[in-house]
Amino acid sequence: MQDLHTLVEQSVSQLGYELVDLEISNRGKLLRVFIDKQNPVDIKDSVNIDDCVLVSNQLGNLLTVEHEIDYDRMEVSSPGMDRVLKKEADFLRFAGERAAIKLRVGIQDQSANAAPTTLPRKTFLGVIKGVEDGNLLLEFEGVVYKMALSNIDKARLSPEF
Repeated sequence: MQDLHTLVEQSVSQLGYELVDLEISNRGKLLRVFIDKQNPVDIKDSVNIDDCVLVSNQLGNLLTVEHEIDYDRMEVSSPGMDRVLKKEADFLRFAGERAAIKLRVGIQDQSANAAPTTLPRKTFLGVIKGVEDGNLLLEFEGVVYKMALSNIDKARLSPEF
């Protein structure tokens, strides 16, 4: 899958988009590609249907002609308001935004509500403060936690309405 990921990422990047995520499901028959604009003008400058059509056509031609990737259906879409955060650049870009974080290995809860016997915490819903030396800085319940990026299992933006 790494070769496919690299191939799709390069192609999408050449068109001026960022590959946010790539999913393969249905025994490899469904290919889902989530894209975002590389340099959005503002928060309202998001991926639209024309962007998805352009990327879909490009990838369809690329995967059919140059590389015999066996799939039945491809979906290209925006990552949505609750987009996945995977790369360090994602956390830097969305500093100041609220995110839901799930860790692989829990860390000690340092919030005021934590009891001394509280088990290590794995889930957090807080504000991204930045990245420092390979660690995500996340403010949760008034405390800024340092979490190794390598320890993050899943991370998504969690917008408030």
